[in-house]
Amino acid sequence: MTRVWGDVMAFVRRKGNLFYLVHNVRRGGKVLQLHLARLGDRARITDEVVREVSKKHPFMELNWSALREQLSTRVDLVNPHAPAVQKLVSSLRALNLDLAEIFPPLLRISESPAVSRELLVQLRLLQSTIQVKLDQFGRGRGRFSSANPPSRAR
Repeated sequence: MTRVWGDVMAFVRRKGNLFYLVHNVRRGGKVLQLHLARLGDRARITDEVVREVSKKHPFMELNWSALREQLSTRVDLVNPHAPAVQKLVSSLRALNLDLAEIFPPLLRISESPAVSRELLVQLRLLQSTIQVKLDQFGRGRGRFSSANPPSRAR
């Protein structure tokens, strides 16, 4: 086990198509990379990652908010051909198609009311997240203002 005292500067490293949370340590005059967590194909620090790293490396004090902030600025929305942008657009399209196939009568005949409730909770959460994002990309805000189609009257 590596004992580290004080604030530790961990960082995210990409290896192939996967991202890892790593920290450099010195042993015997050599710098070694300590892999703290595998983040997967999207560099994301979830509460589960924080718990896992804190349990695995209890003597490390990481600045989780700084790491999350660093990652939130990594998605390059400027380049429409960037893999992250392509994957995001593809995921949004797939989600739209999946949601279009869900009909309320199917929820009513579900064997489990818990499944119906969970689906509704997740849909409401998605709705609020989408509204926040739409507000963030709202009209007249810099380079994103041209991306907004004219709104329809309700």
